[in-house]
Amino acid sequence: MRQVISTPDAPGSPLYSQAVRAGEHVYISGTAGIDLSTGALAGSTIQEQTRQALANCKAILHAAGATLEDVVEVGVLLTSPTDFAGMNDEYATWFPAAPPTRSVAKLGVEIPGVLVSIRMTAFLG
Repeated sequence: MRQVISTPDAPGSPLYSQAVRAGEHVYISGTAGIDLSTGALAGSTIQEQTRQALANCKAILHAAGATLEDVVEVGVLLTSPTDFAGMNDEYATWFPAAPPTRSVAKLGVEIPGVLVSIRMTAFLG
């Protein structure tokens, strides 16, 4: 079973699905820190963009019937590796206990103003 997940509560694109549920897994596409109320990036700092990217992921999870507690894996892509500590500070507030597995890598494509992109996998079993 494959189901495309879509919500107006998070940024999207006609080029990819916000998420896809396959069986008991939900795969969320890389999500930037875009604030839907303005259509712009949530701010110029890594903390602001990380906070908004995680809020966008949370909205997509909700549309799929999942929560942050269901997340088993997170992938973080940073434009600049020097932003790691700032991203980590904000990230830790979202997963304070028993965090999911995580990888962090450099964002390969430069998108003007984008400092972080976050993807997730959740398990609903």
